[in-house]
Amino acid sequence: MAKGTMRYWAAAKAAAGTHEEPYDAATLADAVAAAGDGRGDEFARVVGRSSFLVDGDPVGTRPHASVALPEGGVVEVLPPFAGG
Repeated sequence: MAKGTMRYWAAAKAAAGTHEEPYDAATLADAVAAAGDGRGDEFARVVGRSSFLVDGDPVGTRPHASVALPEGGVVEVLPPFAGG
C-alpha cells in the first residue's frame, strides 16, 4: 500500500465535495474504489468518464488495476472538459 494525494478538478471536485484527499492504496483501481465509498452515483459517473494522471504521467487506456501508485504520489482526476 502506498500513501499519497488524489486531486479532483472541475466536475470531479464538485462530485467529491473536496479538492483533494489522501489515498492509501496499491493501485489506481483501489484508490478510485475507496474514494467512491459512500459518495453515490454522481461521483461514480463523473470519475468513470475521467482521465487520470499519476505524478504527471497519463494513465491512458491502461487498466486501473495495473497502475501501481507510488508512495507520496499525486493522482489527478480530470473529467472531460469543454474547450474551444
